[in-house]
Amino acid sequence: MTPTVREFRPADAKAVADLRRAALPYLLSTPQGIAWDVAHAPAAQCLRLFVAELDGRIVGAVRSALLYDSSLPGQSAATPQVHPEHRGRGVGSALLAAAEAHLSEAGATHLYAWAVDEPGSLAFAERRGYRRARPARFLRLDLRSAGLPPLPSPLPPGVRLCTGADFGADPRPLFEADAEATADEPGEVACDAMAYEDWLLHTWEHPDIDWNLSSVVTVNGDIASYTLAEVDGLGRYSTGMTGTRRAFRGRGLARLAKTDSLRRARDADCTAAFTGNDATNAPMLAINRAFGYRPFGAEWRCVRELSRDRDRDRR
Repeated sequence: MTPTVREFRPADAKAVADLRRAALPYLLSTPQGIAWDVAHAPAAQCLRLFVAELDGRIVGAVRSALLYDSSLPGQSAATPQVHPEHRGRGVGSALLAAAEAHLSEAGATHLYAWAVDEPGSLAFAERRGYRRARPARFLRLDLRSAGLPPLPSPLPPGVRLCTGADFGADPRPLFEADAEATADEPGEVACDAMAYEDWLLHTWEHPDIDWNLSSVVTVNGDIASYTLAEVDGLGRYSTGMTGTRRAFRGRGLARLAKTDSLRRARDADCTAAFTGNDATNAPMLAINRAFGYRPFGAEWRCVRELSRDRDRDRR
């Protein structure tokens, strides 16, 4: 049976969240988060979420969007996710074709997609013209048995621990720290054009981020390091981002922020913590392994040049 590909509808949110958890168990996904992303997508993102149906059941989905928060124009992303029980039936191919057509029409020149680090997924990407760019590692920590380190007492002079919620009256300093750290993340496309208004909508107000579990380290009143906590209401916690401003790096402040956030998560009855890192990010991988995180998944970021396809079609 040929899958039917159509636009996402708000009523699909739970089915898409369930599908994503089944396909990629190391990534958090909630119905409210999916619905929020679609409903509040900025026009410049050109976001479209497609779903694939077989026998009236959603068995695949792909989120296709321009990387509008990068200063490099023409960059885009789309990764098909197919339920494990329905792979090999053309679902991924149909979803990727829909995403590629949309993004090409939106003016994308390069499309980045993630492929699970296993032969079938990598072969699927290569057959469709995608080349491997860089690897990522996903880790899991059992919070029920983890021997989390204690917080230092007292804290170093001038150092203070806060929650993200403490910045509710004025979140701009947190935005500035996040923008600086995110711009330095390893990757082919830098997220270096983040606007405050977009950050408020897609980070500060996002329903999956728990600001009471997010930790912020200040030094003499200035934000130095932070970790953003995402939760799914099912006992799962994920590090959305951990970053340290350039002037404060090399002082162990990221470790302090993560220690505080993980301890808060455990006290809030979270049972499993997840995180993902670029495979070249040795400092962050070392920090996570020291906490007791263990490998749980791996992916490759792959890229295809859509501009070449358009040039070929014109000839």
